[in-house]
Amino acid sequence: MKPSRLFFYTTTAGLLLLSPLIVSPAGASASPVPPEERTGPAVAETPREAAAGEEAAIRLLREQAELELRAAEEKMAAAGRQAELAERELERARERMARAGNAVPGRREAVYSKLIRTGVVLLLGYLLIFALVKIINRHVADLRTRHMIRKNVIYFLNLLIIFLVIFIWLQHLGSITIFISAVGAGVALALQEVILCMAGWLVVMTRRPFEVGDRIEFGGIQGDVIDIQILQTSMLEIGNWVEADQSTGRIVKVPNSAVFKNPLFNYSRGFEFIWNELRVLVTFESDWKKAEGIMLRRAVERAEGMEEIVKRKIKRMSRRYMIYYGKLSPIVYVKILDSGVQLTLRYLTEARKRRSTEDELARWILEEFARTEDVNFAYPTYRIVRK
Repeated sequence: MKPSRLFFYTTTAGLLLLSPLIVSPAGASASPVPPEERTGPAVAETPREAAAGEEAAIRLLREQAELELRAAEEKMAAAGRQAELAERELERARERMARAGNAVPGRREAVYSKLIRTGVVLLLGYLLIFALVKIINRHVADLRTRHMIRKNVIYFLNLLIIFLVIFIWLQHLGSITIFISAVGAGVALALQEVILCMAGWLVVMTRRPFEVGDRIEFGGIQGDVIDIQILQTSMLEIGNWVEADQSTGRIVKVPNSAVFKNPLFNYSRGFEFIWNELRVLVTFESDWKKAEGIMLRRAVERAEGMEEIVKRKIKRMSRRYMIYYGKLSPIVYVKILDSGVQLTLRYLTEARKRRSTEDELARWILEEFARTEDVNFAYPTYRIVRK
C-alpha cells in the first residue's frame, strides 16, 4: 500500500474517533446538523450508538486497507516470480550461446572428418575397380564372359561406394528418412527421364529381354548390343543405308527408357532363326516349274540338318510361349505379275547370316538359269505403237 493512502486512512480514522470530543463554544456538539433536520426538532443520539457507528467505519476502513495491502503484496510476489523467470531465461540463453560457440569448431571438425573419409572411400573403391578390371582382362579369355564379369564387378562396387558415402554423411536413420522425404519429390520431378532410364535398366538386368551380343531392334534402332549401362544401351548399328542387316560401323546409344515406350525385337534370344524370302521374276514363255525346281533344290540341300535343330528350339520355346510352326522346310510361292511369273523362295536362316545365304542362293540360281535354255529372267518392257 502507498504511504500517502495509508496516512489518509489513519488520519480519517483519528478524526472520527475524536469527533465526539470536539464541542462548540456554546457547549453543543460540533458535528453538523443535516439541513432536513434543522426545520424539525433535534433527535438526540446516544453515546453507545455513536461509538458503534464509529467502530463500523473504522472496521470498514481497516478491511479496505487490508485488501489493498494484500493486492499490493500479491503484485510484488508476481513481479518477483517474473523477475526469477527472466533471470532463468537469461541464464539459458547464455548457456545456449556458450554451447553454440563451442559447437562450431566441433562441427567443422566433423565435416572435415567426413570429407576425408569420403575421399578415402572413393580412392580405395576406384583403385579396387581398376585392379579387378585389369585382372579380369588378363585372365578371362572369352570376350562375352569377360565383358559380363567386368560389368557386374563395376556395378557392384559402384553401388557399394554410393552406400558407404551415404552412411558417412547420414549416420542416423532419422537423418536418412528426412533426407529421402525432402529430396525424393524434387528428384522425381526434375529427373523423371533419368529415373525412367534406371528403371528400364533394372528391367533389362532382371527380366533379361536382351543381353550383350544379341541382335535386336530397340527404340527404332537395329543393331548388335555391345554394352548395357545404367542409363543407356550401346549398339553397333546395322541396316539403315546398308542393306541386308549388315553393320554400318556406327555405335548408337539408346536410352533404357525405350523399354517402356517402344516395341523390342530380339533376333537372337530363344529362336535365332528368321524367315527370309528371295524373289525371282521369269518370263511367261519360260518353264516356271523347272525354275521352281532349281530354286527349291538348292534351298533344300542347304537346309539339310537345320530342320532338326530348328524343331528342337521351337519345342524348347513352346514351353514358355504359345508358338507353333507347321512347315519348316523351304517352299516356293508363285505369283503372276504384269511382266512375268514371280517365284518367291521362303527359307529359314540364321539372323546374322541372312545376306550371306541370300548371296549364295542368288549365285546358284544365276548359274543354273544360265545353263537352262527354257528359263529366262523377265523385266518390265514397254511397247510404243504408232498409229
